Amino acid sequence: MDSNKASNIQKSSKADVFDHPDFYMMDDLLSEEHKMVRSAVRDFVKREISPYIESWAENAYFPYDIVKKFGEIGAFGPQLPEKYGCGGMDYIAYGLIMQEIERGDSGMRSTASVQGSLVMYPIYKFGSEEQRMKYLPKLASGEMLGCFGLTEPDHGSNPSGMVTNFKDMGDHYLLNGAKMWISNSPFADIAVVWAKNEEGRIHGLIVERGMEGFTTPETHGKWSLRASATGELVFDNVKVPKENLLPGKSG
Repeated sequence: MDSNKASNIQKSSKADVFDHPDFYMMDDLLSEEHKMVRSAVRDFVKREISPYIESWAENAYFPYDIVKKFGEIGAFGPQLPEKYGCGGMDYIAYGLIMQEIERGDSGMRSTASVQGSLVMYPIYKFGSEEQRMKYLPKLASGEMLGCFGLTEPDHGSNPSGMVTNFKDMGDHYLLNGAKMWISNSPFADIAVVWAKNEEGRIHGLIVERGMEGFTTPETHGKWSLRASATGELVFDNVKVPKENLLPGKSG
């Protein structure tokens, strides 16, 4: 965490008085639970994001403590089952939660939606039960932060041009390549990384911070999403345990 940036953060004296007018009577389609969830997250945004977001954006500062706070309000993977520490809500509730956070700031919403949709959901959908139990509760609570590795420097988000690859070394996989423009990467504890095997098939692997050869350089000088942490994923002969391969997807 950049202590110089942190020392520059100031709380705004302007009150967030937003209360959306329901011009199209969409609220009539929502349940009382949906409205309660939306109201709770709206209050959270007014209290924890709106007073600081101008200063965070001006200083290109990612407030890491927001991760635990998102976990406390159930903003990470609220649509996934309760047995994994998640909310067990429907996708309407999930959409309302993201909509309210987005109103506060796109970068903050990106932090939450990458965690819930691009990290937790693939582990839930394509992972083993052991992987779900190992990672999902910690991701849901904000104890862990994750990122999603698809976009590459030379090919964007086009999987067919993907260069990142892994080889079967017998007792582990050897991962090489790089990803770019990855939300959450500078602070992520794990990365769900998509890479090609020796036959050219794309698989997902869970790469953990601390694995030798795995680095996450931060991207500086952004003109947007400035309160969101963005960076690269670099894999230089990273040894990935075989149990970290997502078994339910190959493409």
